[in-house]
Amino acid sequence: MNEITRILSGIEAGEPHAAAQLLPLVYDELRKLAAQRLAQEKPGQTLQATALVHEAYLRLVASPGGESRGSEPQWNSRGHFFAAAAEAMRRILVEAARRKKTEKHGGACTRIDVDLADLAASRRDDKLLRLDEALARLEEHNPLHAQLVKLRFFAGRTIAETAAALEMSTATADRYWTYARAWLQREMTPAEH
Repeated sequence: MNEITRILSGIEAGEPHAAAQLLPLVYDELRKLAAQRLAQEKPGQTLQATALVHEAYLRLVASPGGESRGSEPQWNSRGHFFAAAAEAMRRILVEAARRKKTEKHGGACTRIDVDLADLAASRRDDKLLRLDEALARLEEHNPLHAQLVKLRFFAGRTIAETAAALEMSTATADRYWTYARAWLQREMTPAEH
């Protein structure tokens, strides 16, 4: 049993301070995942990888699995923890995109940059919001496929890592990934009248 799994078991058993021991062990990996995800965001993103990791971890510890605040997290495995972290990061990024769309934060204004490569970047927030809406519909339709997308897209996991986290074969994970991408693409494409 590796150290992370041992600590997760300790958290589940209600050991005091077990959650505090977890962060140093997973911090580098979470920061790497956050940096990968933020690299896909538009230039000038104000949210940094460190802040994203800290906010996600605080949410995981403060409100694990929708339980009441102050209770200890209930993670069954390393994969379950990283799935929860991916979900927390997704929610933070979606909230940031929604916040940027509000008038108070300049949502009604169009940013004009000198660099032509950045002109298309303003559409990324809209795409993230459309993805979140489509992902919510997929989750209603097929929660396992939605979980796979969250691990692949928001946590930056490979097919093999995702398969291990979801306890399925890589072939099954690959089939689910192909289906979920096609389903989301169809949902996110505007209907032609």
